[in-house]
Amino acid sequence: MRGKKVFYPIGWDDNGLATERRVQNYFHVRCDPALPYDPAFVPPASPNGEQVAISRRSFVELCHRLTDLDEQAFEEVWRRLGLSMDWSTMYRTIDDGSRAISQRAFLRNLARGEAYLAEAPSLWDVTFQTAVAQAEVEDREVTGATHRIAFHRPDGEILPVITTRPELLPACVAVVAHPGDERYAGLIGTTVTTPLFGVEVPVLAHHLADPAKGTGIAMVCTFGDSLDVTWWRDLRLPARPVMGRDGRLLAGPPAAITSRAGRAAYRQLAGETALAARKRIAGMLSAAGDLLAGPDPVRHPVNFYEKGTQPLEIVTTRQWYIRNGAYDEDLRAALLARGRQIDWHPPFMQVRYENWVNGLAGDWLISRQRFFGVPIPVWYPLDGEGRPRYDAPIIPADDALPVDPAADTPPGYTPGQRGQPRGFAGDPDVMDTWATSSLTPQLAARWSLDGDLFDRVYPMDLRPQAHEIIRTWLFYTVLRAHAESGTLPWRHAAISGWVLDPDRKKMSKSVGNVVTPMDPLRKYGSDAVRYWAASGRLGADVTFDPAQLRVGRRLAIKILNASRFILGLAAPDADRGDPGDDGCEAVSEPLDAAMLDRLGGVIGRCTRALDDYDHTGALATAEEFFWFFCDDYLELVKGRAYGERGEQPGRSARTALRLALSVILRLFAPFLPYVTEEVWSWWQDGSVHNAAWPVPGEVTREPGPGQVEAARPAAVLSAASGAIAAIRGAKSGAQVSMRAPVRALVVTARQDHLDALLAVLRDVEAAGRVERTELCRGDAEPAYQVTL
Repeated sequence: MRGKKVFYPIGWDDNGLATERRVQNYFHVRCDPALPYDPAFVPPASPNGEQVAISRRSFVELCHRLTDLDEQAFEEVWRRLGLSMDWSTMYRTIDDGSRAISQRAFLRNLARGEAYLAEAPSLWDVTFQTAVAQAEVEDREVTGATHRIAFHRPDGEILPVITTRPELLPACVAVVAHPGDERYAGLIGTTVTTPLFGVEVPVLAHHLADPAKGTGIAMVCTFGDSLDVTWWRDLRLPARPVMGRDGRLLAGPPAAITSRAGRAAYRQLAGETALAARKRIAGMLSAAGDLLAGPDPVRHPVNFYEKGTQPLEIVTTRQWYIRNGAYDEDLRAALLARGRQIDWHPPFMQVRYENWVNGLAGDWLISRQRFFGVPIPVWYPLDGEGRPRYDAPIIPADDALPVDPAADTPPGYTPGQRGQPRGFAGDPDVMDTWATSSLTPQLAARWSLDGDLFDRVYPMDLRPQAHEIIRTWLFYTVLRAHAESGTLPWRHAAISGWVLDPDRKKMSKSVGNVVTPMDPLRKYGSDAVRYWAASGRLGADVTFDPAQLRVGRRLAIKILNASRFILGLAAPDADRGDPGDDGCEAVSEPLDAAMLDRLGGVIGRCTRALDDYDHTGALATAEEFFWFFCDDYLELVKGRAYGERGEQPGRSARTALRLALSVILRLFAPFLPYVTEEVWSWWQDGSVHNAAWPVPGEVTREPGPGQVEAARPAAVLSAASGAIAAIRGAKSGAQVSMRAPVRALVVTARQDHLDALLAVLRDVEAAGRVERTELCRGDAEPAYQVTL
């Protein structure tokens, strides 16, 4: 509507853990990549009992099948809602083009040294059996217990340590105290022995040890939490992992446990879940006299994968990473600078970005031990004993992308060499879904596939998204654009809040307070739902409120009814074509000119609001004017529009009405696309959404010869509205018809108000059925005396 070509793509983010979990539950299957492909497999019709194990290929096929169904449902919602994206540009994050772009970008990261493979402690979800990134972690309050346990000093004294995870005692590699804590100054550099397992560990100093927490000294285990990882790395400690990827303690003890008693103690814990081992070791410590106090209940935050149900563990795994500034101050500074180059709407959301970048604790872990995703596009040569050489990955040719290393053969090898000594092995992992979604501008613009399109639309203008994924979608997209092209991916970021339930609680499937969009769309109509959605300001949560939907529906119906009335009037001569050509020349009455002058101001305010990404303010401004237009102006000029005062006054009213209607429809079009399109089709060619956005000059032209200038238009409208409101109030109070006559109207006000009222008095008298009006000068606010 502003005369620009708009690139508004649509893409489905269809791969990832959420999709896999849905497929597992929907078809009652689970993926076992060791199984051969069965082309005849059919999911159980009425599943019961355990999930059926199927091959990776069969599982991926089911993922495609279900996402096809889901995306059809999503498309139906978006189309019904009237979102105006270009459906011809639709892409999926798992389609061939997206996979090729995602793999190409990764390989370019690898070539520049921004992507790397490393074996390191990783956050691990025991349910999904995959590593997860820092950005996908959330803290949840859980009930635990503190245990005060006795470490033994060489002099026979005990060193009390408090922990909530005593099951990790066999993984203990040190105890740490703050270097300024005088209680332990004499112990730094000595050793203590772990209870039950008899392992000698050092007492060390580290500035992150909290003297006010517990006894002021903490045990370092590999690994209980991210702080353990920091201590392990900073103090160069050995690794003695005991927790397996399945969330159970490993079958064999760490090599450091050498005593017969210690190994016997570990056998009692082997194979147990973390919770079961925690309870068992508490009993063992108590029996040995090493449990000084507890277990004492406590509520404390624990790390969870955002889609997981079990606490995360930290296990050592080999994963792919992309550098994000966590360990590179120059890169961190560059990414902070990128954040300051973005125009944030609202501006305070920039702080969330900066807090995230400044709080990064590690590089971005992008590999996932899952199945439905973009494969990591590398193979590894095998040595003479069949072991992968991870330091020499085999890279596919660019024109071969996309590839699936689990099925495709690398250049220079034959399929029969897969898994054989001196042969090759494909990387078994897929990329994190964000590793592809971080490239959504490139996917939509078909980077590396359609150079003409990419050059015309990249960098883009706007990223609209919610606030909780600033740390993932927004940050990752900025990171990838900075690495690949040295640019921002877009100039503006419009950050929305959440939709809350009527009790202002976040909607959640588990809580059962989710409202799916199609129900209110069917009940209230798309314009009503859009009206409610547009009432939510950027950066603020919005409550799902059926009352607000009813207001939106009422507004849409009122637009229909008011438009029918206006277009049902005889068209003025000057408006038989485009009402914006020369319609203002026919406006001769002060009330009409004043209304249009006010409308010119409304156009300016709406335009500025939208330019400032304040869609809520633009809607409120247009709506406020529309209700004045219907409740006051229409009623005031109705009789004159019918010709009750002659041809020229009637023509002025009808011209002003049509000019205003044209503008009102265009102001409402972005918010209420269906009702405005319907009314526009009654009297105009083409679509209202391709019509020019209104400008004040359409309705505020200078009066010509013979026209009456609307002096002080705001005063004229105020005077007219005040008088007609007083007349309505009197009739309503007397419980008589609005068409009942008024014998006399006495208005007492300052002279300037009386002058303004005099300019529109005939319209007021006609609308109110007033037989006689008396204007009296006074010094107070206007007062009205109505005699029925």
